Formats: sequence, structure tokens, C-alpha cells
Amino acid sequence: MDTTRLRELVTADGPFASVYFDDTHDTADAEKLLELRWRELRERLEDQGAERPTLDAMETAVREAAPPVGRSGRALVAVGDRVLVDQELDEPPAQPIARLSGLPYVLPLAEFGERPPAHVLAVVDHVGADVTAVDADGNVVDEETVEGSDHPVHKVRGGGSAHRDLQAHAEETARHNINRVAEHVATTARRIGAGLVVLAGESQARKELHDALPEQVRRVATELQSGARHQGGGNTELHEQIRQLLAKTKQTRRDEVVERFRAALGKRDGLAVQGLEATTTALREANVETLLVSDPGDAEVLTGEEPTLVAVQEEELEAHGSRSVSRRRADEALAVAAIAGAAEIVCTGNTVELADGVGAVLRHD
Repeated sequence: MDTTRLRELVTADGPFASVYFDDTHDTADAEKLLELRWRELRERLEDQGAERPTLDAMETAVREAAPPVGRSGRALVAVGDRVLVDQELDEPPAQPIARLSGLPYVLPLAEFGERPPAHVLAVVDHVGADVTAVDADGNVVDEETVEGSDHPVHKVRGGGSAHRDLQAHAEETARHNINRVAEHVATTARRIGAGLVVLAGESQARKELHDALPEQVRRVATELQSGARHQGGGNTELHEQIRQLLAKTKQTRRDEVVERFRAALGKRDGLAVQGLEATTTALREANVETLLVSDPGDAEVLTGEEPTLVAVQEEELEAHGSRSVSRRRADEALAVAAIAGAAEIVCTGNTVELADGVGAVLRHD
């Protein structure tokens, strides 16, 4: 999970109220169920000492949000009278979570709310393409129709030099159209930092567009056998395939991080560590590229005045000039330190065993 968007959590003063819950809207009584879920979450936060301005701000966010489509979860993190995180989750947590603490609890965001990569969809034929750009928040940031010449783009049957000339001209026109589309798709993909380019539409046009893309863009391009131009948002099959592709892309990124960690951990001078002591040392030194978390349970660490000052021994914080020491939950403090150090966070689940439930891919040795 890219933590850049969470930097405000590091600069705010707690206590923080963090909730994660099922926000599914696929039944007739979905609104009623949501009301009951929120009432229970509010009561749990009240029992932990949450103040009314915080609860009211969160309730307003719950009531005013547009309902999601189908199965979904919701994450809210608030402090004072401000909601700092309000995000839809790919799937709801198995059990609702409501926590009031001195630090925000963001690990469920990494587990259930990692955002898919920005992507570009090009639905193409030999005349042009409908090109849509979507950012990492799922917002459509650009929609354009790229049109070339439609006369002639189809080969003609027959013989003789006239027919051969028409045939050659049809091929040249189609190639020119595809090149125009490829240039636009590549420019758009670079502009939004697309991690995925989806090519749909006519079979032959898809293949030619794929081949015409620059190598850097072609590496993240995938063809789908669905979609036709000028359908707008009406092709549910295509959009479901894209949703599955985005989910697969996110899982692939997680798997790649885990494999890098395993490979580095197996080397004597590898750029990976695990366990609370080694991981907190790397976080204090701002040497963590990616924080990996499986299940640290109720483990605690010590923290200093700065969010990156985390340790298992008080002497380690004193050596960094820390004058005050607090005891915090590891599943909160390590994530906050990672955000402050501009590190990514990956929840590994049971894909890898981590000492103390934590590890890190390092930036340098």
C-alpha cells in the first residue's frame, strides 16, 4: 500500500477513532443493516472514551456517502471533529473493528483497501478508439475518442492493379489510425502513471495497437476479448473483467514484494530483516522500503517524540535524544513509522512466516 496519501495521520494529534466494517449494499434492507452496524460501532467507541465531535463527524460521513455497488467494506479514521480517512474497501473485514487509541490503526487499509493501479482502457477498431483514464482512486480523469480516417479502412476483394492499390491504401489508413491511437494511449498512460493498460474491441485492431505501443507501455498492456466502441459504461462484462484484472494486479504486486523479501532474507547481505528488534531499527534509520506485516498480535513497542522513533529497548530511543518514552501497540506504531518514513506497507497474511509477525525490505545495507 502506498502510504503517501496518509501523511496527514502522522502530523495530527490523537486520540484517533478507527473503524472498519461491512458496507455491502446488495439487499433490500441494506440501509437498515448499515444503521444497525454504525450504531454498534458508535457505542463501542463511546465505551472506549471517544468524544462526541469525533463520533458525529464519523456518523455524518456514514450517512452522507453514496452507497457502494454490491459487496464492499468501509474504513473511517477520525480525530477531533475531522474524518481523515474515508475509503471504500475491496472486501469487508470478517468482523467489524472499532478502536480508539493514541495512534491511528491503518493495517486493515493495507489488507483490504490497497488501491488498484491507475489504468487506461482503450476500446479500439480500425477507425479509432474510445480511451478512458482512471486514477488510483477509481475516478475517471479523462475520456476521449480518438478518430482517424474511415475511408477506406477495409480491404477490397478482386484483382488488378486498381484493386491492389485500394487494398494497400486501406492497410495504410488502418495503420495510420492505429498509430494515432497508440500515441494517445501512451501519452495518457504516462501522464497518470498507469500500472495497467487494457485493450478491448476488435481482435485484429487490438493486436495491432498492442504492437504499436512503446515498449514501456506494452509491458503493462493486456488484451480482453470483450467490448465494442461507443458503448459507454454499458458493457458490464468488460467492466467485470477489468475489475478482476485490477484485483489480480494488486495481488501480483504483493506476491512480488514477498518474493523479494524471501530472496533477500536468504542472502547473508540481503536487503531484508524480520522481527521487532531488527524492523524497529530499520524504521528508526528510515531504511525501510516496504514494511511487511502478518500478525504481530498484541505485541507492544516503545515510541519517542517523533513517529519514526520506535524501539524495543528504552536505551535505543535515548540514544536518539528522545526525552519521553511511550508504550504503544506494534500494529499501530510500526505502521505510523512506515508512513512517516515514506515506506510502503504490505499485509502478507499467511503467505510468509515472519518473526514476531513483522519484517521489512530495506532501501540499502
